[in-house]
Amino acid sequence: MKSVIILGSTGSIGASTLAAINKSNNFNIRLLSTNKNSKKILKQAIKYKVKNIIIENKNEYLKYKKLFKKKKINLYLGLSNLTKIIRKKLDYCVNAISGIDGLEPTLDIIPLTKNLLIANKETIICGWELILKNITINKTNFIPLDSEHFSIWKLIKNEKKNNINKVILTASGGPFLNKSLNKISNINPRKALNHPNWKMGKKISIDSSTMMNKIFEYIEAKKIFNLEKKKLSILIHPLSFVHAIIFFNGGLIKMLAHDTDMIIPISNALNIIKKNKNNFTSNQLKNLNNLNFQKASNKIFPLLKLVDLIPEKQSYFETILITINDELVKKYLAKKINFISIHLNLLNLIKKPYFKKYYKLKPKNIYDIKKMIDKTKMYLELNFKHYEK
Repeated sequence: MKSVIILGSTGSIGASTLAAINKSNNFNIRLLSTNKNSKKILKQAIKYKVKNIIIENKNEYLKYKKLFKKKKINLYLGLSNLTKIIRKKLDYCVNAISGIDGLEPTLDIIPLTKNLLIANKETIICGWELILKNITINKTNFIPLDSEHFSIWKLIKNEKKNNINKVILTASGGPFLNKSLNKISNINPRKALNHPNWKMGKKISIDSSTMMNKIFEYIEAKKIFNLEKKKLSILIHPLSFVHAIIFFNGGLIKMLAHDTDMIIPISNALNIIKKNKNNFTSNQLKNLNNLNFQKASNKIFPLLKLVDLIPEKQSYFETILITINDELVKKYLAKKINFISIHLNLLNLIKKPYFKKYYKLKPKNIYDIKKMIDKTKMYLELNFKHYEK
């Protein structure tokens, strides 16, 4: 039996991980965690016979403490308890926590797991150097779970880095592909959340509609695979069937394709390989015959201009970028700003002299990252009470 814990089990990636594990009899789930979705994680704990549960929200913890005890399930308050619960080295840890809150538990769990599987953009973007240092010291294997990065990882696993000529990330284009910004400038958040291919959380769905999500994935790929910007590109691929394309020196091209189901990369990352009853479906043949790659346009997706601003070396740029975007998306979902103002404000704010002075500096630890997040939020609160419409 392989031991595994899932941090953020009540989100979409966490749920997909449990669905993948449910297809195998070889896993012992040691722990699940959630921020405040107590009802869902209780159902998960009962269904998968998990004896250790962490809830981050204190009110939810106090509200459900007795019920978990009645069900003979150990309930803990906060991810700071991770190192108290996990004493023996795990086979796998899946980090599906959303947001920068996933960084600290990632660093805590690295010494306690043989394989670290991450689908947390903010953790990688803001704290990759800290993660890399820790996985190197502890000899922990790192596997990215996002479909694009898992595909790149799979495609270049046995290749020499100097043979890689170009790495292509594919983007669906979201719900507003080929629609001018003028026509969707005041689009209702409900429509922006309606992704054509994937079922995702609210935040990542909005990021997909603005193409911010692909900017984040670009930065992730650059960091994880230690690539120069000139070796990375973005292509629009409306079907989301091909997830990465690698051009090699010598003229060879590799690409990895799979259906739009996160259970597929997660299952492969966990080495849960089941034989398909049908090796090839008519729908897959249709997709292969209609790949339809397109160049990504800055006119349709202005946030693609951010690629030129990304520093080659790690700095505070990534933390500031994520924090500004987080705040703008919150305001959009709350209907305090319109859709186009996400783009206008982000491109304007990221170039402010107040922030630019930090782009030649880099965080030394997790506390530096947290301080920069607080500084960025404070700046926005004091200086941008009236956002561009």
